[in-house]
Amino acid sequence: MIFEDLPTTPRSEELIDKAFSRAARAGRAKSGAEAQQSMLQTASNVLSDNLENVVTSWPDFDAVDPFYYELADALVDVNELRQSLSEVGWASRKTEEIGREYQGKLRTDADLARKHRKQAFARLASVVEEVEEDLLRVGEARDRLKTLPDIDPEEPAIVVAGYPNVGKSTFVNSVTNARHETATYPFTTRGIGVGHLTRDHIRYQLVDTPGLLDRPPEERNEIESQAVSALTHLADCVLVFVDASAACGYPVEDQLALRDAIEGQFDAPVFTVCSKADRSREIDADYYVSVTEGEGVEELLDGAIEAIGYEPELPFES
Repeated sequence: MIFEDLPTTPRSEELIDKAFSRAARAGRAKSGAEAQQSMLQTASNVLSDNLENVVTSWPDFDAVDPFYYELADALVDVNELRQSLSEVGWASRKTEEIGREYQGKLRTDADLARKHRKQAFARLASVVEEVEEDLLRVGEARDRLKTLPDIDPEEPAIVVAGYPNVGKSTFVNSVTNARHETATYPFTTRGIGVGHLTRDHIRYQLVDTPGLLDRPPEERNEIESQAVSALTHLADCVLVFVDASAACGYPVEDQLALRDAIEGQFDAPVFTVCSKADRSREIDADYYVSVTEGEGVEELLDGAIEAIGYEPELPFES
């Protein structure tokens, strides 16, 4: 996942303390004006390099897959984040510039060199303090985005939707391998399940979406709505589970209305799945499934995979 390995973002005070501490050690190894030059070079390098690393550790959002871009934007406001990264980049260049500017002034007697070095340190600290809020914003964004789901937009994905207790998780658990994972992400109050299955050497992701696609669009908040928008970029097929027996606690009419709303949101094929078909089949569905009875499961998977029609890219053959 592209945000998984983002390093911790330092505070401005941490950076200044780190730079000046290393500068002091560098200065002790020399004497006179040469010591002041070494201190300035060290402090300038530490600040410039660390600030640059904050920026370069982030991916280029222009090249980020739309799925992850929209999830990120739902949580942190990508435009504000990019502006803060731009400000931190400016601070990196400015601290390097100050280091170069003052080096020439330090080629003098020790006392004057010490005076100029102190002036340079004050300016370096001022630049870093100026981007304190930007560093905080970047750090908060990093902490939030590290919790995003580990889903590969390059792999074909089957999104499973429907009201609670209609059999979605039971289905996903039954057809995926032991690596089925569930985690609670910032845009949902319950865990999104991500399972995998392999057919003809192709791995398919099954994404169970409680907290997002289990209620009408008008009941979702802004973050949830944007997370659903992100799913539209991910889904290659959508399975809407409907419990025709209404044992789930929701009227069939409401379940079908949710199905209609989902059909209007996704460009991918959307199939109506009558779950718990051993209890009732009293709806018009594309597939009738009973996981407990082993009925219709393979047919559903075959239909979804056929609808996706995924063909892996093959190496160029001359």
